[in-house]
Amino acid sequence: MTDLDLTISLVLYKNPPDQIRNLLACVNKIRLKYKMYLIDNSPTDRLKELKTLYPSVEYVFNNGNIGYGKAHNISLRLSQGKSKYHLIVNPDISFSEDVVEHIFSFMEKNEKIGQLMPKVFYNDGTIQRLCKLLPTPTDLIGRRFLLFLDNIKRKNSLYELSHFGYDKILDTPNLSGCFMFIKTSIFKAVNGFDPQFFMYLEDVDLTRRINQISRTVFYPEVVVVHGFAKGSYASFKLLRYHVASAIKYFNKWGWFVDKERDELNKKVLRQIEGMDN
Repeated sequence: MTDLDLTISLVLYKNPPDQIRNLLACVNKIRLKYKMYLIDNSPTDRLKELKTLYPSVEYVFNNGNIGYGKAHNISLRLSQGKSKYHLIVNPDISFSEDVVEHIFSFMEKNEKIGQLMPKVFYNDGTIQRLCKLLPTPTDLIGRRFLLFLDNIKRKNSLYELSHFGYDKILDTPNLSGCFMFIKTSIFKAVNGFDPQFFMYLEDVDLTRRINQISRTVFYPEVVVVHGFAKGSYASFKLLRYHVASAIKYFNKWGWFVDKERDELNKKVLRQIEGMDN
């Protein structure tokens, strides 16, 4: 038996305290048995004061930036399977009351689902198109550097599933890491995040591995807000991290030959076509 309905992990790195307080205020309204882990990769532990404000929070200071996925894996070890579900959330996420309870209830009724991502809006209320196909090298290179070419625009439109209406449940092996609601037993079964990814594509890799043993779905009935910023577009350092992670990803799964990717992407496209008929 598990002690908790939910564990939540949040990785910090030099975040503004007000940003974290905003998320914690949302979490504090959750009416489930939960515990939250703040895993701090910052160079100083100035954010530890947040723990005193919220009794269900455990603060872990890493005294250095060990990477996004490796930091989240700490919460998996600390919780030791005490919860039924685990929520991985970004610090710039906010959500209204009952959102997490609604997801919990839906997951309880759909045991074959191992991971869920809700509908995600920008701060201005427009939708973030976070359901994607599994990437090819051309997808990642083209959308970053070659979007001025018409054929790359068309390919990117397909990769981003621009024809999907975000109004129906979609089984897809590529979901964003900004809000990942995962069955804890599944998260443990795949050994959490692959620690070789310091930053970027760790969510694609994790969802793909979870998809091999359970359903991974987009669920449109609830909404969270994500203050998303494309960091690698503004920082050369973050761009280098992105490129390094892409190389590791394709070394792991296959560059231009990846039969599983091809079959999964075809399956997603067939689903969307079926929705239109």
